[in-house]
Parts: sequence; structure tokens; C-alpha cells
Amino acid sequence: MPAKRSTATSEGFSAEERAAMKERAAELRAEGKKGAKKADGLQAVLDSIAKMAPEDRALAERVHVTVTSTAPELSPKTWYGMPAYANADDKVVVFFQDSGKFKYRYSTLGFQDTANLDDGDLWPTSYALQNWSPAVEKQVVDLVKTAIS
Repeated sequence: MPAKRSTATSEGFSAEERAAMKERAAELRAEGKKGAKKADGLQAVLDSIAKMAPEDRALAERVHVTVTSTAPELSPKTWYGMPAYANADDKVVVFFQDSGKFKYRYSTLGFQDTANLDDGDLWPTSYALQNWSPAVEKQVVDLVKTAIS
């Protein structure tokens, strides 16, 4: 079965979004050691996203914006070279794995055991992500809100 890829509707971060993220990184560095660590994590995530193929990059950028706006208490960092978002204990809660990382036919939005997604004896911890839409964004927002609750 041939792999089919949908392209995300995003063209990537706008110049204004990039500038705002750089300003935020500078603000964090100015806060001192802890802020510098957050700024370095943010820069590492942005660098990781920038290295992705265009279709993966567009998805990763939307995930980044959605996670950071939904859960500002999570700190961006890389995890095995992938964009990830950690709690106050520096434990990864949610991560994005681009399809090119392991030559999969889809990217993955995943949650670690620190995410509060427990639902009985069986629940999903990762989701295939091929295209970004308002419905996907709503689902990601709901998952992240639940994960940090």
C-alpha cells in the first residue's frame, strides 16, 4: 500500500511568530539560570523543528503553538532529538515525532506516563498525525488539557 501524505495547511511560522519566540527566549535567559535553561530548551525545539521536512515541520509548528498556548507551564525541550514538553519536574508529558525520524508514513503526537490520560485499564498514549485542521487542533487541545490536569 503506497504511503499517502496530506500536507498541513500551515506554511510554517510567520516572521512575527519567529521574532516573538526569539524575544521570549531572550526574556527567559534574562531571568537567570532557570530561565536560561528554558530558553535553551525552546531554542533546541525550534532548531529541531527547523530541520524537519516541510510537511513534518508544518505539523510540528502547529503542535508547538498549540501545546505552548494550551499548557504554558510545560517547558519545551528536545527528547531523543524530538520536540517535547516537560512538567515542573522536567519529566516529558507530550512529544512530537516527525515521520522522517524513523521513515514512518505519519508523524506521531505522543504522551508519556506523566500525562494524566488514564482511563480504566486501557487508553491510547500516541496518535498518528497526518494533517492539521481545526478539528485536530481541538482534539490536541483537549488531550493536552487532560494530560496536565
